[in-house]
Amino acid sequence: MSERSAASFGERLVAQFDTFGQLCVGIDPHPYLLDRWGLSDDAAGLRQFGLRVVEAAAGRVGIIKPQVAFFERHGSAGYAALETILESARQAGLMVIADAKRGDLGTSVEAYGQAWFTRGSALEVDALTISAYMGLGSIQAPMVLAEQTGKGLFVLAATSNPEAFALQTARISFGSDAGRTVASSIVSGVGEWNASQGSSSAERGVGSIGLVLGATVDFSAFGLDLAAIAIAPASPILAPGFGRQGARFADLAQLYGAAAPTTIVSASRSILEAGPDGIVDAIQTQAAEVLACRG
Repeated sequence: MSERSAASFGERLVAQFDTFGQLCVGIDPHPYLLDRWGLSDDAAGLRQFGLRVVEAAAGRVGIIKPQVAFFERHGSAGYAALETILESARQAGLMVIADAKRGDLGTSVEAYGQAWFTRGSALEVDALTISAYMGLGSIQAPMVLAEQTGKGLFVLAATSNPEAFALQTARISFGSDAGRTVASSIVSGVGEWNASQGSSSAERGVGSIGLVLGATVDFSAFGLDLAAIAIAPASPILAPGFGRQGARFADLAQLYGAAAPTTIVSASRSILEAGPDGIVDAIQTQAAEVLACRG
């Protein structure tokens, strides 16, 4: 697709925030959750699980985030279940972030972008999580495609897993980012990309390329400046770690500072563990908590 979409991802994200708030409901069909929901650990169980979450989320939040790995473990049948769930979410007006953490380079990473961003694709979503381990330039093709199609990317930058700390806080040894941490270089590169998209991006206030910054991370240890992230066009943030993983909704503004208003608050197990009979109440309660502390 060669023509830029009229509405950018950042613009559509802000519209969802304004209507529904910042809570994002994860769709993570862990085997234990399927069992708790009385569903089988197969493609049929995944389909029912996902469709029930979509039904509960529709009209109560604006964003869902299916974890692709749980569908991929069931092969083509799992992907068929995911495709059905994505279609249901589109029909419900939900914004969908595919948590697939793709990452490659050249025509391979371009193909990933085409799979998830092409209009009419069975896997079409609004945004995709992606890794830039081979350098931010390695994912330029899906970044360009995201801009052209009104889609978004969330680039892994500072993640909560303990194994990431040594790598993501390592210092760049040469080049324009010399002295920066790996995480900081990704953050600054994403910010520069969003700013480079012209006056229309600045006017919209939020860029289409965002960052994954875990809510349980000490950002100062990663050398990150949250105030800089928030400068228009802000880099939107996908923030896993709320709820079951320990971060509190009430701490949103304290954790993300000036970037809090453009942060997607992601919660999965703390909602899904309520079961099919309690999920609506769990979504409504947590959405209200997030709305109460918008920063």
